[in-house]
Amino acid sequence: MMNQTNQTKDALSCYSPSVEIYRYFAALWGCAVTITGTVGNLMTILAFAFDPRLRTRFNVLIVNLAATDLLYCTILQPFSIDSYLHLRWRSSELWCRVFGLLVCLSNSVSIFTLCLIALSRYLLVAKRVMFDRVFSKRGLVLLLVSAWTFSLVSFGPLWSVYVFVPQVCTCSFHRTRGRPYTTILLAFGFLVGLSCVGAFYLLIYKHVLVATQALLRYRFSQQSSIRKPTPAQETNDSSVNSVITNSCGQAELVQGIEAAGEKSCQSSQSSLKTLKTEPPSEADLAPPTPTNAALASHSTVAVDEKEIKHITRMCLTVFLCFVLSYVPFLLLNTADKLNHAPQLLYMFFTNLTWLNSCINPVLYAVMNRKFRQAYHMLLTKAAEPFTHLSIFS
Repeated sequence: MMNQTNQTKDALSCYSPSVEIYRYFAALWGCAVTITGTVGNLMTILAFAFDPRLRTRFNVLIVNLAATDLLYCTILQPFSIDSYLHLRWRSSELWCRVFGLLVCLSNSVSIFTLCLIALSRYLLVAKRVMFDRVFSKRGLVLLLVSAWTFSLVSFGPLWSVYVFVPQVCTCSFHRTRGRPYTTILLAFGFLVGLSCVGAFYLLIYKHVLVATQALLRYRFSQQSSIRKPTPAQETNDSSVNSVITNSCGQAELVQGIEAAGEKSCQSSQSSLKTLKTEPPSEADLAPPTPTNAALASHSTVAVDEKEIKHITRMCLTVFLCFVLSYVPFLLLNTADKLNHAPQLLYMFFTNLTWLNSCINPVLYAVMNRKFRQAYHMLLTKAAEPFTHLSIFS
């Protein structure tokens, strides 16, 4: 009986002289991830709930990604910190299995959500009708429920092989006992899934590049029509209308709220109608001063083009951070089949994956004006009671 108890304790230990000092760095790093990730992801969810400008179909996917990160940071990360600090798993074996399942579930749903974000961005700029069908309110609910259900069904069968893994000092599936099923899951989830995300962003980049060229042609055509109106203005204006309609359809990529995009489109088109129905004044014909209507349409197009790049850059950055945080760990596990690599290297690459669960809110704050304003509003409201206390004191 005593021998069995000692064997169990040894199986739940990851002690090694090589990581005895490193564990304190890992514990501090884990605490920073827990605090930053919990506060940041919770603020993302609250911002979506309280700011009407953020309640869009696209941001539903952002909130789902925040929920998976919050699950990891708030519930799972503290147990990882404890195991690193004491170099052993101090909870029950049952919770070790639950922990391993939840970690795999969180990672899998994150990958699915990144795929849906990339797909939604591509459909919105390239195939708007299909976007409205696939990412309707009912479609979004179905997609998100499917992501969680599929992930649970995929990793649920590994219940018997979730164990404490000494190399990474945390609970996960056994490296060899779950093969080849685990190999197939990892290949499908990381290689196929993330490759699809990369392909969608390449398509988005190509489409935005074509749209940018079209906008430049529109500006040139608009300036020419203002300076030298010709009898063929009717034909030229119809082509300009087409460019404006396309650019406004893509503007919804950044605006988030579809109604706002439609208003900007209607505004630009009405400005063009004014140019067609009213003869230009002397001020209009005097180069290089354009009309107010032209300035408004130019301003709208410039903002649309600029924000299209911003939102695409933000989504791409979120995806790249996910890839960069996991690629070293995956490459090490793939290359070191015989477990010859130092335990310190395994633990460091595992700690690097923790970054993914807390970095997204920081990216939203830096790269998205609406999220930044919503975060500021939440922090201001949270600080109000302390402000009143300092005034009375």
